[in-house]
Amino acid sequence: MEKIVALVQSEPVRLDPERLGGLYRQLGDAGAEDVVCRAIEELAVRLSYCERHWRQNDWPALRKCAGSLIAISEQVGMVALARVARSVTDAVDSGDHVATSAVLCRLIRVGERSLTEVWDLQDLSV
Repeated sequence: MEKIVALVQSEPVRLDPERLGGLYRQLGDAGAEDVVCRAIEELAVRLSYCERHWRQNDWPALRKCAGSLIAISEQVGMVALARVARSVTDAVDSGDHVATSAVLCRLIRVGERSLTEVWDLQDLSV
């Protein structure tokens, strides 16, 4: 009998609390929560767009969408998400579709965990 091993993919989430703290100092509680909520919504939408562009083999649109994820995630201190989104743009630029596919899957995992982490950190409710 063969053993089947299930690989659990766990992605570390790195947030920059100083970036979030800076938003709160600069904009106040209400303003910062508004920015964070809008960023979370926009990141979720753009992650789904990235996946759609990948499925359609629309590499320029995928690169543009991943690039926008970098800027938004950096704004709210999602360091890991910005780094992986940058890796997606690099993979697209290299023309390596297999690497792009692998990194995009990682982007989605990190993105989902990052969104949950920031949401929980901010103790925001839907």
